[in-house]
Amino acid sequence: MATQVDVVVIGGGQAGLATSYFLRRAAIDYVVLDDQSAPGGAWRHTWDSLHLFSPAQWSSLPGWLMPASQDEYPSRNEVIEYLTKYEERYQFPVLRPVHVLSVSRLTKGLLVTTDRGEWSAKAVVSATGTWSAPYIPAYPGCEVFRGRQMHSAQYRSPNEFQGQQVLVVGGGNSGAQILAEVSKECKATWVTLHEPVFLPDDVDGQVLFERATARWKALRDGLTPAVPVGGLGDIVMVPPVREARNRGVLNARRPFSRFDADGVVWDDGVHSRVDAVIWCTGFRPALDFLRPLQLRDVDGVPRTDGTRAREEPRLWFVGYGEWCGAASATLIGVMRGARDTAQEIAQFLLSPESGELSHALD
Repeated sequence: MATQVDVVVIGGGQAGLATSYFLRRAAIDYVVLDDQSAPGGAWRHTWDSLHLFSPAQWSSLPGWLMPASQDEYPSRNEVIEYLTKYEERYQFPVLRPVHVLSVSRLTKGLLVTTDRGEWSAKAVVSATGTWSAPYIPAYPGCEVFRGRQMHSAQYRSPNEFQGQQVLVVGGGNSGAQILAEVSKECKATWVTLHEPVFLPDDVDGQVLFERATARWKALRDGLTPAVPVGGLGDIVMVPPVREARNRGVLNARRPFSRFDADGVVWDDGVHSRVDAVIWCTGFRPALDFLRPLQLRDVDGVPRTDGTRAREEPRLWFVGYGEWCGAASATLIGVMRGARDTAQEIAQFLLSPESGELSHALD
């Protein structure tokens, strides 16, 4: 027998916790299913030296500010500690480790099937993020290359590349930050599709979030955003990247044309020996468990109105980036989508579509 609940939140990272905060405030009966062994979400798997690129007060979830860091920007360990204490502070109903296998339709509600049983829900919030779905582009000859390949999702430390010839592929923040530290241990070449965009030294995550918010408000009101160029994908000059700039290593070249057995061949025909490639080429939403719903997509993501799926009105998406909310993949940016989602779910649960909510809202 499936466990009955009003709402299932899939994912216990920052998006799931922010959604939990607002569902809890609305006194909604819900459960969070998280496939990790402990709190922290994707932050548990990032590289060792990773820091945020905004101050603690601009990197907080709703209701409780992240404690100030001794560094300019909080470290991954400080973020994990904050998420752990945030979850404990509000006593969210998180079950882990629970791996969700599928979400399918019932006559009334949705069936969430996992490796630890089934849940029948009136509504489902997908908050799984993207970390478990890294993207690596297809390159000719990759199957014959004998060197090592890894995605930034698997990268932890530069020490394992000492003395090697390494390509760091990707022109975003992860590519710049990993290049900055790997280049101290080996001969590293930075490969980007286009010339990287470096933001001014005084622009950090706080400024970028304010710009994203201004763009969101302008587009909502049918106006043209009158804000400076610069988005969350452009490179923030955090201290390690500034140090790499001072060493003169922030020099990128355009992509190679193909792999061969021991390296790559560039467009001009020149061959370079390569021991390892670190792909900093982004992620895709981790949504394989939604295949039974057969949702049509646009640009690889389900069609939504705000955070609500157009083709399945009992399903919401929180924390995946611009397609479901401006800056929603960031700690502070996820709050808006989480709040709106909880409000919509509260209204939905009171509607004839779902039956009456089992208890009154605050």
